[in-house]
Order: sequence, then structure tokens, then C-alpha cells
Amino acid sequence: MNIVFFAHPTFLNQQSMQRFARMLTEGMKQRGHTVELWSPQARVLQLPSLPVMRKWLAYIDQYIVFPCEVRARLKNCSSDTLFVLTDNALGPYLPIVANRPHVIHCHDFLAQRSALGEIPENPTSWTGRNYQAYIRRGYSKGKRFIPISQKTKDDLSRMLPAPPLTWEVVYNGLNQPFTPSDPGAARTVLSKKFGIDLSAGYLLHVGGNIWYKNRLGVLEIYEAWRSTDQQNLPLLMIGEAPDAPLLTKQAASTFKADIHFLSGVDDEYVRLAYVGASVFLFPSLAEGFGWPIAEAMASGCPVITTNEAPMTEVAGKAGFLIPRRPNNPASVNDWANEAARVVKTILNLSPEKHKMVVACGLENSERFNPEKTLDRFEQLYQKIAKEDGLNTVQ
Repeated sequence: MNIVFFAHPTFLNQQSMQRFARMLTEGMKQRGHTVELWSPQARVLQLPSLPVMRKWLAYIDQYIVFPCEVRARLKNCSSDTLFVLTDNALGPYLPIVANRPHVIHCHDFLAQRSALGEIPENPTSWTGRNYQAYIRRGYSKGKRFIPISQKTKDDLSRMLPAPPLTWEVVYNGLNQPFTPSDPGAARTVLSKKFGIDLSAGYLLHVGGNIWYKNRLGVLEIYEAWRSTDQQNLPLLMIGEAPDAPLLTKQAASTFKADIHFLSGVDDEYVRLAYVGASVFLFPSLAEGFGWPIAEAMASGCPVITTNEAPMTEVAGKAGFLIPRRPNNPASVNDWANEAARVVKTILNLSPEKHKMVVACGLENSERFNPEKTLDRFEQLYQKIAKEDGLNTVQ
């Protein structure tokens, strides 16, 4: 089968989306398919310009130059080709291939919902609302979709004018080899790497500064736990460099010396961080899927996450669930104290019960086996291609 994948440009540095696109392209090549990856290149963006102009030059590359390049490529593209958008945010490209066999992978509709005023924590500007409407007009012309979770499918159903021909949920597959090993050995390596004494364990969060990751909430939970427990394990925050609100929160903390922001960490050390962590904190306000939940469980680490979909879909029965952080500031302390009690419960588990928690997490993470995920993607691609009259025999 001939497959063309549309992907986000590398100049946007959307690492998770780039990993997903690589997983798809490499996985389908290994399964014997002819694969091409199409994405916008930095053409206009390379021109000398003021920093304030770079966002708009990037838009020109994405939404003016690239569509012209796609139309030119289509003239020489086999009629027996399936076009796959690796993310619903690539919706503006769908109209170009809407009359050809296609499918759209859907990760989340958080930006779309924010633009509709559904998420008070993330108000959207006039330009942002129009940009999201532009994306929605594009993918709304699609007929085939693969949502990443039931929550994403539910959101998709509200965004489309009518039910599509295909919209089967396929959970993400882990795109790195996360496996459990000796936590003590991992802590020794990380202690030397980061210059922090992690020998007794630590609390861990992995994520960026985007609003729904709730990194401020992680600090609030840590502050509440340290204030009510005799243990003094440090907190590692792996991801983007902290923004101003995070730095302000850290500076005001009684335990600021034990709060460590680590950015630019290689994947090898992220995997070790999961292995060595005493507990993984993931109190997201929302997600499309929630990769780190599965990653931590596959590494043998107990997980605390939010008691809302899709976090509950990913955590299954293996996670420790807490309420979503309230938007009302007066209720935040109670929320943080409740979460801190869950942290304390996990840290005080007997060796036998801890072993059971780890085993449950490992079993749950098997649902996200990357080969099984790729096999299901391939089956759906072939089904869609056959229904749309493509020749799938190489």
C-alpha cells in the first residue's frame, strides 16, 4: 500500500507529535508499505526578520507555501495512495485531499474546546479563536478518523457536522522502550548526572508548561505533602524550563531547595527517572491521552493522576486517582492536602503492597504495546483503503 503521512513541521519543535509521526512512518515501512512523509519546510521562515515576525512567517510556510507544494506533488502521486494526517491540528491540509482516500489521527481537542469557551483555565484570544475555527473547517471535511481515546472521540463527535464513516478508538503505543529495572541503580546514576542526592527516592513529574499539565498544581501537592509528612524526598520536574509563575511559586516555597527543574534531559535519563521515582505525579487538568501515565507504569513506578477521562482510561485500575484541581482559588489548599494524603499512602505502602501496585501498573501498560498499536493502525488503513477502492497489494 502507498501511504503519504502529513506531519507537523520540525521547526515547531513539537516533540511528541514528531515521535508519533516517526512511529507511524517507520512502523508502516517495516510492514512492507511504500511510505512518504510530507511536512512544511522553513522556506520563508529562513529569511532575515524581526523575532516578532517569525510566528507569521511560519504561518506562511505552513498555510501558503506548503499547500502549493502539496498540490504540485499530487500531480505525480499514485492514485492508489492513502493520505494520513498524523494530527487533527493539521486539518487545514485535509481539503486538498478530501476527495482522495484519507484518515485523520485525532489526539485532542483542547485548543478547539478552549476557543469555544469551554475551558475557563485557558481563555483564547480573538486571533486564536479564528485560527482554531480555520483548523476545524479543515478536518470537518474528513470522512475517516482514528481518535486516541474515548474522550477524544466524544469531543470529536461534537466538533463534526455529522458522524464520519470511520472513527474507531486506538490507544497510543509507547514510542520508547520503557521497562522496569533496579530503582536504586537508577537513582545512583541520576544522582551523579544531576548533582542531587536521590538515594532515598524522589517525587517526579514529566511535562511542559502548557496550561493543562498543571505544573503549579504539582508544586502545590508537593508543598502540602512536605508540610504534613516527616519524609523529605526531593521533587524532580522534568520538561521545559520553568516559566515565571513556576519560578515565583518555587521561590515562595519553604522547600524550594528540594524542588528541581530539569530541562533538556535526554530520553535515556527520562526513562531512568521513571524507574527511580518513588511516585509519579500527573495531576493534569485535561489530556488527549496522557503518555506519561503509561510510561511511568511501564517503568514500574506508582502513578497519581486526575480522576477524569482520558487519564482514567490510561491509568485503568492501576492508578491512584485524585480530583481535578479546582478553578476556585479558595478550594486549592483542600485539593492539595487531599492529594498529599494519597502521596503519603503510596510512600508508606508495605513492600508486598508496593510490589502489587507495580505489577498492576505493568499489566495495565501492556495495553499500550507499540507493535499491537501499529498492527491495529495497519488494519484500519487497509480497511479504509479497501472501502475506498484502493489497490492494497504491493
